[in-house]
Amino acid sequence: MPLKTIFLFVLSLFIFWPLTPDKEEVKKPEDWPEITQTAKPWTRWWWMGNAVDETNLSSLLTNYQESGLGGVEIAPIYGAKGYEDRYLDFLSDDWLDMLDFTINKAKDLGMGVDMTQGTGWPYGGPQVGRNEAASRMIIQDYSLKAGGKLNSPILFQRKSERQPMAELIAVMGYNDSGAAIELTEYLDAQGNLNWEADGDWDLKAIFLDKTGQMVKRAAPGGVGFTLDHFSKSAVDAYNQYFEEKMASKDFDIRAFYNDSFEVYGADFTATFFEDFERLRGYDLKQYLPYLESEENSEMVRRVKSDYRETINDLLISNFTRNWTSWAHSQSKLTKNQAHGSPGNLLDLYGAVDIPECETFGSSYFPIPGLRRDSADIRNVDPDPIMLKFASSAAHIKSKNLTSSETFTWLGEHFKSSYSQMKPEVEQAFLAGVNHIFYHGVTYSPSDVSYPGWLFYASLNLTQNNSLWPHFNEFNQFITRSQSILQAGNPDNELLVYWPVYDVWAEPKGKMEMITVHAVDEWLHSTEFYQLSSSLMEAGYSLDFISDEMIASSKAVQGNIQTSKNNQAKVLIIPETEFMPMSTLEKIIQLAQNGAKVIFQSKPKSIPGIHQNQGALQSSFDQLWASLNFQNGVSQQGKGNITLSDKISETLIKQGINREQLVDAGLDFIRRKTVNETYYFIANHSANTVNQRINLANEAETVILMDPLTGKTGVLNSVLSAGQTSIDLYMKSGESIFLKLLEKDVSTQLEEWPDYSEIQGTYDLSENWKLEFENGQPELPAPMQMDVISPWTDRGNVAADNFSGQATYSTTFDFDKTEGKSYLLTIDQVYESAKIKINGEYAGGIWSIPYQLDISAHLKDGQNTMQIEVANLMANSIRYLDRNHIEWRNYHEINFVNIDYKPFDASNWKTMPSGIGGKVKILEF
Repeated sequence: MPLKTIFLFVLSLFIFWPLTPDKEEVKKPEDWPEITQTAKPWTRWWWMGNAVDETNLSSLLTNYQESGLGGVEIAPIYGAKGYEDRYLDFLSDDWLDMLDFTINKAKDLGMGVDMTQGTGWPYGGPQVGRNEAASRMIIQDYSLKAGGKLNSPILFQRKSERQPMAELIAVMGYNDSGAAIELTEYLDAQGNLNWEADGDWDLKAIFLDKTGQMVKRAAPGGVGFTLDHFSKSAVDAYNQYFEEKMASKDFDIRAFYNDSFEVYGADFTATFFEDFERLRGYDLKQYLPYLESEENSEMVRRVKSDYRETINDLLISNFTRNWTSWAHSQSKLTKNQAHGSPGNLLDLYGAVDIPECETFGSSYFPIPGLRRDSADIRNVDPDPIMLKFASSAAHIKSKNLTSSETFTWLGEHFKSSYSQMKPEVEQAFLAGVNHIFYHGVTYSPSDVSYPGWLFYASLNLTQNNSLWPHFNEFNQFITRSQSILQAGNPDNELLVYWPVYDVWAEPKGKMEMITVHAVDEWLHSTEFYQLSSSLMEAGYSLDFISDEMIASSKAVQGNIQTSKNNQAKVLIIPETEFMPMSTLEKIIQLAQNGAKVIFQSKPKSIPGIHQNQGALQSSFDQLWASLNFQNGVSQQGKGNITLSDKISETLIKQGINREQLVDAGLDFIRRKTVNETYYFIANHSANTVNQRINLANEAETVILMDPLTGKTGVLNSVLSAGQTSIDLYMKSGESIFLKLLEKDVSTQLEEWPDYSEIQGTYDLSENWKLEFENGQPELPAPMQMDVISPWTDRGNVAADNFSGQATYSTTFDFDKTEGKSYLLTIDQVYESAKIKINGEYAGGIWSIPYQLDISAHLKDGQNTMQIEVANLMANSIRYLDRNHIEWRNYHEINFVNIDYKPFDASNWKTMPSGIGGKVKILEF
């Protein structure tokens, strides 16, 4: 076996197999899973201008590792002006030396490295010639009257003299009777058409043109045309270029990464018509008037469906699978964002090693006290169902990791806090994401003054961010969470079919780009979306499944097994207009072998155009009729198919239990290992939950695990009739994990404290001292506060301008009772706090609710408390802009605000900073 093949096999075992402890290792029931490199959050790492050097690479990677990051994804990008002498050309020998140094340094630190296979986005560069560049179909129309001839030659009509000539592919003629004829052979070298019309004809000249799109935000050495993703020869040449450039060493990166499909106007490739006829069985040129039309007619919809399916086939075979196969030959993995592409997202995500989704914008959560200023957010709400396309593909294909480009434009620059990030990342967890990548961290050398180099789009997480010294607290929360979310296998009971042919049959436009920003057009209005949303709201967990994924599934012991480590109990087909005959046949076969299937209604038709259309449709209808439903049920061998528009009621009849915790306003996702079931539960409602909850799993022991602190404890539980009941207390904004064990080990473990009934309150709001320790633009003088309060809006200009860290301190007498629990609560933290009690670090408070159990650190008698607060960068950036201090000067887009307009913070109001409201210790 070749060395690269062995390496890839071993690497895949490490990354994709469920994380289980070594047999000889003694694990305690309350222990968290092993913390791996992938359990830690990673980050996209913008290399601005490729202006990197060994000294800064070393110090920055060390800083990242100490802050809790598990790896970096190198993304070369445009650079800062005035530093051109430091720029390195992408893939030059000097650049490759820096890549090699980065990989080795990261390896020494226990970190991983991914890299995008290009600069900026999408794939492209100077190596992409016109033949390999993104292409489009241009159609020029002409008319011929009976007996007439064209008076002018058929030549490509350029918009300017600088525009290259496009290649003529064919000339077609169409008459009112529906006849179509190819006339290319009648064209001479000068473009004259030597053909006399017999009747009136509309002519269409088809040209292969180039979009002219260049790589967006390209780095030095990366400027060039965008790649033709639909051409295998173009993709092969692109991959070969990288193989040759990187052949000098075995660069031990983990994965090549591809960003979302932003190849604008690309809808064609040189071999498209031949590929179409091979795949669809007819000549598309005969039907071009239907492809151009937007009439809501059956023929238009069927032709467009076939066209879009062919585009999908070329993208997935010539780029995605081809690229992944090449990466594997280089002992590398692939990580891909399928969204934005003109294809079946599920199959595209499933064709790579690590599917990646993206959170773009800010979600609304009704959590009291959570800041969400409409002026600081984009008019885009991340949709959890959109995120589930990536995780579904990972689950269906038994790929253990689903990554996410996280926090893209979460808020305006310098105004996003950890408290805002937490529910957003939890929403991604609930959608099946378990491998967080921050967007992002910018490489910034030590000699660049504050705020350092910054990428034009938020979120700006860099070592210069005033929140950075507290970053490790946030990273530990994600690490603990992902250690569980990467353990075992997903535990989703339902599969919901995505009717992609209904999407492809949309009569408007030519391409159908499945983008994050157009979900209102292709997703929200569909029955698939409505049904999936209602099932999740009812307490069912589900994955989406494609026709291709159904084709590779099998029925095993009454379940539907989609791959080695994934199975579900029921396949649900929402209201669907188009379904291939092969899919219906496979569904019936699954039922005959023991699967349960529910159709919301009869699929109306097979998609596309076929030579024997009527006979195929008749066969489809006959196959459906053969199901012979009796009272809505068709028995099929060992299984059954149900026809019902009341899906939830049908699931109950089939014994598929929902999770009742959703009735309390809670959200959840589950994972299963050999001996354990894990629940991740988040309270994103506006209310405190304090009630008995029934879990749809059996357990003798239930352990609550707090990802914020790492603390664990046993909950009182009762097992009855296949369900486990627990008393659950969760404030708005809290999230927890539950570990369900089959054995009763509760007597070996500490109980989780009951925080539902306060037995005493100690108000510590008076007599505090505040000292400023580190920050910009200058350190204000210390303050003495009779009552603790923010350091802003007190008439102190230096404090209003300050971004950094400052410490509140006090001394207090306390009567501690053994056996009691003590919770420190703060009404408002602006924005992150580290707590010390009697000189010992007790933990961080940075998310709603602002609280921390400090029982272990209090003592009877006199105590000291220090609260180190890190605020946002906003106030210091405002100071820079008000004083006309230049800090942003970049090539390309430079630096823009959330509305993509020139950034200016000079008119911002002061952002509150420090501690607000009461500081209390609650006794339980």
